[in-house]
Amino acid sequence: MTAAPSTAFVRRVLVAPSGFKESLDAEQVARAISAGVRRAVPGVRVRTVPVADGGEGTARTLASATGGELIPARVTGPVGQPVEAHWARLGGDARGTAVVEMASAAGLRLVPHDRRDPTLTTTHGVGELIRAALEDGSQTIVVGCGDSGTSDGGLGALTALGARVLDADGEPVGTGGAALTEARSLDLSGLHPSLSAGRVRVVLALNPHNVLTGDHGVARVFGPQKGATAQQVEQMSRGFENWAEILGRDGLERTRDRDFALGPGTGASGGLGAGMAAIGAELVPRFEALLDSGLAGIDLDSSIRGADLVITAEGAIDFQTPRGKVPAEVARRASEQGVPVIGLAGTLGQGSDAVHGIGIDAVASILPVPMSLAEAVRDGEELLIEATERFMRTLMLGASIAEDRLVGDDW
Repeated sequence: MTAAPSTAFVRRVLVAPSGFKESLDAEQVARAISAGVRRAVPGVRVRTVPVADGGEGTARTLASATGGELIPARVTGPVGQPVEAHWARLGGDARGTAVVEMASAAGLRLVPHDRRDPTLTTTHGVGELIRAALEDGSQTIVVGCGDSGTSDGGLGALTALGARVLDADGEPVGTGGAALTEARSLDLSGLHPSLSAGRVRVVLALNPHNVLTGDHGVARVFGPQKGATAQQVEQMSRGFENWAEILGRDGLERTRDRDFALGPGTGASGGLGAGMAAIGAELVPRFEALLDSGLAGIDLDSSIRGADLVITAEGAIDFQTPRGKVPAEVARRASEQGVPVIGLAGTLGQGSDAVHGIGIDAVASILPVPMSLAEAVRDGEELLIEATERFMRTLMLGASIAEDRLVGDDW
């Protein structure tokens, strides 16, 4: 009879994942991984810290962590049709703070596959959510930037907040990224008074690696992922260059010294970062805004300190993971404390081995056999539970061998 796997190596496991895009939010991923750990190692202590990264599930995660509530709102979706969205009114020590999850109103999952054209999609609904939080009396509004389906430079959000973007004839331009090539001026005379007067603090939690223009600008890096053709990528690139000049000239006076073209975070959520920066929003690295600020009442570093093993996860681990994704941030913090890290993913893409250099000791895909994306999304929770159980059993077997079965030099 095979001996039971040793638990001497792992008694306390911290599960700190992000969500899987268009499938499971961070809380669901954390629950599934925890279930898989307990299947393999009954009695192990598991702590879950779902990590909000500004994308899907951010508002729900932070509302849950602070004892707040989700506020439903019907807004303009990314293709111009109404969608059911939400924002969060936080509780506890974060009372007075609202969280707007841009993906709730303009996320990629809200754009039908046959309508994925970032030259047309709009962030108007994001602006409507921000306005709802303003009207509710929020003193601080945190906008989570992630999982966007738009590339309009924040044009839609600004118009929803009272701004006007005008063409050469002084007429309002259309919607979407294509309209930025026609824009000639930004009129902020009708901007919501709480924003124009700076009475409300607006913080965009974003990936600072994303910039608006240039070879690494948002159009070229993310445009194809959102459905843009090569010709449309070039069109949007020209539009963003034009938009950066307009924002620098016509934005609120207190923002005139900002670099809207290449400043960190200006390209976040298809350029929403640049548009919102022109009306005074702060562009803050997402983990600084969502973790280190104490906003969620979660001390990730303390949780890591008490763990024997950390398991993190995201939908895809690839060459982009080290550039500010949740697993990279979790691994960085764990590495500082000498705690080993496992990374689980829906898929392992090109450059996934690069994560070993940032502190992730081992990675694995949750897919046991080739399957379609639709199947993986449908069965994501069970696939994650089973993959975690397999990985933990392998880990415990290794620990058991190391503990009990090492042989001497007389082999």
